[in-house]
Amino acid sequence: MVSSEVSPIAKVGGLADAVAALAKTLSRLGHKITLVMPRYRAEESSGAMLARRLSPLRLPVSRAGGAPLEATLYDGRLGSAVELVLIDVPGLFDRPAATEVGGAEQAPEAGHVAARGVYGAQGAGDPEEVFRFGVFARAAAELALRRGAGGKPFDVVHAHDWPAALVPYFLRGKGVRRMLTVHNGAFQGVAPRETALELGIDAADFHPGLGEFYGKLNCLKLGALSADVVTTVSPTYARELATAAGGHGLDGVFAGFGERLAGITNGIDYAVWSPATDPYLTARYEAEEPSNKGRCKATLCNELELAVDPDRPLLVALGRVDAQKGSDLLARALPRLTQAGCQVVVAGTGDPELVQALTDAVRGEPGARYLGGVSEPMSHRLLAAADAVLVPSRHEPCGLVQQYGQRYGAPPIAHAVGGLCDTIVDCDAGLATGTGFLFEEPSTTALVGAVERALSAMRTPRWAALRRRTMRLDLSWERPARRYAKLYAEPAAT
Repeated sequence: MVSSEVSPIAKVGGLADAVAALAKTLSRLGHKITLVMPRYRAEESSGAMLARRLSPLRLPVSRAGGAPLEATLYDGRLGSAVELVLIDVPGLFDRPAATEVGGAEQAPEAGHVAARGVYGAQGAGDPEEVFRFGVFARAAAELALRRGAGGKPFDVVHAHDWPAALVPYFLRGKGVRRMLTVHNGAFQGVAPRETALELGIDAADFHPGLGEFYGKLNCLKLGALSADVVTTVSPTYARELATAAGGHGLDGVFAGFGERLAGITNGIDYAVWSPATDPYLTARYEAEEPSNKGRCKATLCNELELAVDPDRPLLVALGRVDAQKGSDLLARALPRLTQAGCQVVVAGTGDPELVQALTDAVRGEPGARYLGGVSEPMSHRLLAAADAVLVPSRHEPCGLVQQYGQRYGAPPIAHAVGGLCDTIVDCDAGLATGTGFLFEEPSTTALVGAVERALSAMRTPRWAALRRRTMRLDLSWERPARRYAKLYAEPAAT
C-alpha cells in the first residue's frame, strides 16, 4: 500500500486512519502487507524504530537537466506487525511542521504531523506538490519493481488518493495488479505539462484520453485510468463521482469505469475507538451499561465551564473547519441551537475565515465553545461526552466522525450525502428504526430542523434504545477488508 499518510506516523486527516486500519485488518486476515510512505521531518520524533537501507534507490527523474534523484529507504514495523518502508528524498519531504514555523500556525494535534509538514499551503493544485508526490510515487513503483526483480514480487500494489495515484501508471505492463482508492476526488494533483515530463511521464500519454486535463497533468485521472480497479470509500460516493455535481470535473472518467469502480465503506479501528476500553475516558461504558457516559459528559462540561445538566443535550462537531465540512452552516446555526436548549462544542482547525466565524459565533453564548485544534485524547473525550454529533458536510466521501459518534453512543445529525447516507439510517418518528438524523439540503435551516428532530427524540423513553442500537452496529474493518481482499485476488491486466 502506498499513501502520503499513515497513522500514527503521519496524520492530517481520515486517510491516515483508514489506511492504517485497513492494513492492520488485512494482516490479521493472513495477508502480508507493506506500507510505503514518505519520510517527513516530524517523523524523527514519532517514536518509530527505523533501519536505514544501505542501498539507495536511484530514480529515473531529474529537474532542469540535473542528475537523477536518489531516494534513501528506511525499514520499520508498526505495532500491528505491518511492515513499513519510508522513502526519503532530500529536499522534498523534510519541510518543517507548523510548530517549527515561527508560530504562524496553530500547533498540530498531539502526535500528528501538521499539514505544513505533509502538504504545502497550495495543496493539490501546486506544481511543487505534484512534483514531490510524483517523485514519491515513482520511488514506490521502483521499489515494487526492485522487489519483483529480487524474486519476491508484490501481488498487488494499492495506491491511496492523488499523492500516490501515479504508482499504477508507472507499473503498467509489469504484471502486478494495480488498485487506486479515491478517498476524496476533490483533490486531484494538477500541474503543468512540464511537471509531467520532469516526472518521466511519456509525452505520448499526455492526451485527453489518459493523463491530460485541460492542458495540464492530472495525477488522479492518469492513475485511475492506469489502474486495474478503482475503489472509493462508500457506494453512494462511487455514484456521486460519476455525476457532474460530484465528479469534480472527472465525472466522465468515473462514469466510464462501470464495474471497475467499486464503493467500499470505510470501517473504524475498534482497538482505538471503543468506549469500553478507551484509556482517555474518565469512565468507560458499553452498549448494555452506558451509565458512565453521563460521568464523561459531566466531567467535560466542568472542564469547559459549561452547565452540568444531564437533561440539557450536548452536541459536538469535530473535524476540519472547511466549507466542504459545512463549517459555515454550523457557525450560522450556533445561536439557534443554543436557543433551542442545547450546549454545543466545536473542535477543529482549517480555513481562517471560517475559524473566525466560529470564534465570533460562540462569543457571548454561554452554552457554546469553540476549542480550535484538539489533541487525540480530547477528541475521544468529546465523543464520549456528546449526546449527538453534528456532521453538516456539503460532500463527504465516507466520513469517520459519524461512525465514531455511533460507536460512542452519540447518534449523528448529518447532511444526507456521500458515505453519510451509507452509514446512517434516518430515524423514523417513533425511533423504532434508524441510527441517526439526516437532512436533505446543505442549509442552516435544514441543519437546525434536524437538530430539533433529534432534541424531540431525546425527550422520549426510546432514546436509550436508539443509543444502544447505534453502539451495537458493526462498524469494524472486517467486512470492508474482506471485500478489498476479494478484489486483490482477481488477475492483473496486461
